[in-house]
Amino acid sequence: MSSSFIHTYVSVDCVVFGFDRENQLNILLVQRHLSDVPERQKRLPGSLILSNEDVDDAAERVLHELTGIKKMVLKQFRCFADPNRASSEYDIKWMQKEYQHQIDRIITVAYLSLCKIDHKINSTKYDTVDWCPVDKVPLLPFDHNKIINESLTEIRKWIESDFSIIFELLPKKFTIRQLYKLYGALSEKSIDIKNFHKKVSSFSYIIPLDEIETNVSHRAARYYKFDAKIYKKNNNKLIK
Repeated sequence: MSSSFIHTYVSVDCVVFGFDRENQLNILLVQRHLSDVPERQKRLPGSLILSNEDVDDAAERVLHELTGIKKMVLKQFRCFADPNRASSEYDIKWMQKEYQHQIDRIITVAYLSLCKIDHKINSTKYDTVDWCPVDKVPLLPFDHNKIINESLTEIRKWIESDFSIIFELLPKKFTIRQLYKLYGALSEKSIDIKNFHKKVSSFSYIIPLDEIETNVSHRAARYYKFDAKIYKKNNNKLIK
């Protein structure tokens, strides 16, 4: 029986969402160094768990090394443990180079996180960190494409139960159109923008500011801000 045991390691992988000024939903990808496979260089940020770490601590470490930001919204959503998830010749070669250990099987605990895209990314570990639109994600190593797809399903469930997390992706001051575009991208719901604007304007925790857009080609829109304290007292769904 013991002969069937193998060298199994546990890692964490993080899907970090951001929303850019072009109203696109993005994720952060990093480069992995394997010169003979240039088309498979990008991957999700992640790491093996250190011997003295809890998985949540490992995910927080990965995010801090990735972004330089100490506190970010973080949610564990699934474990990926397919025995063949790291069976590719190139994935095995990369693991041997990266970790200098014999790794027969690797199980990963996946997390999703939210980052305001205007935050400066100051990585202490990765030479290259890029925002990539979710609809333009290339073929990634391991099962990282599957992890991203599962994270999209998870964040949609999260918004349905607590839509206030959507404001973690928006700038501190935002337009209703930005909120509309982001909500549509995440929820995949088709909503009339006029009805959306009317609905949002009725919420006391989405507060209009005495500021409007400048240097835009279209009609300048008013800025708003989200008040978390008022939201907690009036917890209603954004769109029912």
